[in-house]
Amino acid sequence: MFDRLQKPFLTVETGEAYQPIRLNYDLFQKEQLIEALNKLKCLKKNPSATSWDWFWQGECDDLRFESLDSFKKNPERPVRLGTLTIRDNQFYLNLPSFKRACLAVPLFHRLLPQDTVKPHNADFINKVFGLDERLPHGFTELFKEDELEKIVRQRLDDYHKTQERCEQAASAEEAFGILSEYTKTESSKRLPYAERYVFQPDTQDPDVAFLGFYIFLRGRELVAIKRWFGDTGYTLADAADETIEQVFGGMDIDIID
Repeated sequence: MFDRLQKPFLTVETGEAYQPIRLNYDLFQKEQLIEALNKLKCLKKNPSATSWDWFWQGECDDLRFESLDSFKKNPERPVRLGTLTIRDNQFYLNLPSFKRACLAVPLFHRLLPQDTVKPHNADFINKVFGLDERLPHGFTELFKEDELEKIVRQRLDDYHKTQERCEQAASAEEAFGILSEYTKTESSKRLPYAERYVFQPDTQDPDVAFLGFYIFLRGRELVAIKRWFGDTGYTLADAADETIEQVFGGMDIDIID
């Protein structure tokens, strides 16, 4: 453990922790999407595939990465933020950090026609990596569809069972107790190595739609970093408390921001 405390975890160029994440979109109009992507100055198409590299320039030049205040941009060599790919009638954004995912979702929601693609889910890793640690090779190795779907189904099943118990409770106090027990149990669970977040399809306001995504990822990033530094008992409940403390004038620490 002492050795780990002496070693920083792996970060990307803009300062945030390296935590691979893949955004999966439903693709409705492939040719129209390709046309829109080719027009963006922040993207550069790869010649041998239906994929684009996303750079910190053009339409996203004003994105901010406060996690590394001293970072100096070089207009001649813009930082590559991620990769966009069309494959098997799906659209993917492959990114190396939660921060970049939180910036990418609302950005491309604004830049791409609403009738071409729609965010469906995000698959990600609940850990940080050491500088000399073997990194997973590619997103196919990282994310197993059956395992991710199983986790989502179990989470939904637990939620619906709790909802049913609350509806059948004899009093509001009993329902509140059931809900509190469920929340405490969920926040104390050990996080899986890989996990999936499913976007809510009915929310039209992008600020509202993606706020839950930010909060979901921020808590998990905090847990991963705290546990890296030896705080093995740190839970999502602790992360929620820290977020509230920050928002209401606490320590003013935001890992993602």
